[in-house]
Amino acid sequence: MVDVETRPGKQPPAKDPVTRSAALWATVVAVPVALLVGWGIFTQISPDEPKAKPAATQPAVVPDTPVQMPAPKLGERPASVCLAVTSQLPVKVRDLPARKVSAGPEQNAAYGEPPITVACGVTRPVMCTSLDETGSGCVPLDTELLNMNRVCWYADAKADATTFTTMDREVPVQVTVPKRYEQPAQWANEFSDVVVETDKSVTQGVPSGCV
Repeated sequence: MVDVETRPGKQPPAKDPVTRSAALWATVVAVPVALLVGWGIFTQISPDEPKAKPAATQPAVVPDTPVQMPAPKLGERPASVCLAVTSQLPVKVRDLPARKVSAGPEQNAAYGEPPITVACGVTRPVMCTSLDETGSGCVPLDTELLNMNRVCWYADAKADATTFTTMDREVPVQVTVPKRYEQPAQWANEFSDVVVETDKSVTQGVPSGCV
């Protein structure tokens, strides 16, 4: 039996303290640099901060002065109906508060600024007798009447406002919506329910477009 002499394995060379110190300092410097570079890349690819939204449009200031409206003298029956109509009108229509009127609060009402006005007891529009009839102020035969919430309205659009007048009620009611308001028919329709409840419908002389 042969004894084999086991030689100790080679020991790793001792690290140079100078080299180790230099490597340590390189690591200390490299970490912050890497962090700064990474942050720079992140800020470049990150979306910009959202821009501040523009301030919402403030509602128009409602003056304390009354809205100028005519108040023609009404007969006993129209006056009674109009009083019923105005007594049931809301104190606010959407975000528009009710305003005082210069005359006839028992037949007139107004809301907001510029004012949307309601006038009861106005003259009923008359339908034209032919398609060729013009210039007489009558309602053209080819006009599309608006049936909204059981009320038939005639819309007369002008440059500054659209006037809506009932065509199927005992006492005509008129709503005028200034051009500033979008979808004027929807504003007029805000009053349809009150009209139905207080101003009975008629059938005689009502245009076919209301049926």
